[in-house]
Amino acid sequence: MLARLLVLSAILSSAAAFGAAGAITSQRTLLVFGDSLSAGYGIDASAGWVSLLDKRLRAEGYGYRVVNASVSGETTTGGLSRLPRALATHRPALVILELGANDGLRGLPLETSRANLEQMLQACRVAGVRVLLLGMKMPPNYGPKYTTGFERLFSDLAKTYRVPLIPFFLDGVALNPALIQADGLHPTAAAQPLLLKNVWPRLAPLLRKP
Repeated sequence: MLARLLVLSAILSSAAAFGAAGAITSQRTLLVFGDSLSAGYGIDASAGWVSLLDKRLRAEGYGYRVVNASVSGETTTGGLSRLPRALATHRPALVILELGANDGLRGLPLETSRANLEQMLQACRVAGVRVLLLGMKMPPNYGPKYTTGFERLFSDLAKTYRVPLIPFFLDGVALNPALIQADGLHPTAAAQPLLLKNVWPRLAPLLRKP
């Protein structure tokens, strides 16, 4: 009799463990894959727009696990090298792709940035992952040819791969000195709700509640 009770206890424990693991696995992941703009450079991480997004998703019952895989200083080349492992590790249902700003600031060839972003979009498509693409713009001092081409590469890729696009992630922030840190590049903590406000209208239609 004691032996049977021990066996039953072991079975129930295994089932409980399996159920817990299943619950964790079934929770959908939203992967934010970007640079310092999403990593929260110069501010407390809890004040960053990705953290604010996590809080909003929880408050509204969407049931997503938000993973911020953003790295300050990241270029599209670095992102391309990291993405396969990130997709395999986190198995996201949705990726917010926010890369390219550092390419532009360094004046890297547009063809390289376009090819890298395109390969990342292809990798997400193969993995069955939906993507929201965040576009950027360069200051006019980079010249009209470069700035126009840089802006267009995001819209072209969004159209080709049929993914939703936010044309300018820093809209309403970039030209407001009160919302930019002393380095002249990175948004302040006060700007983070505005960044989330820019993202949310295009993100919300991609979300699914449990």
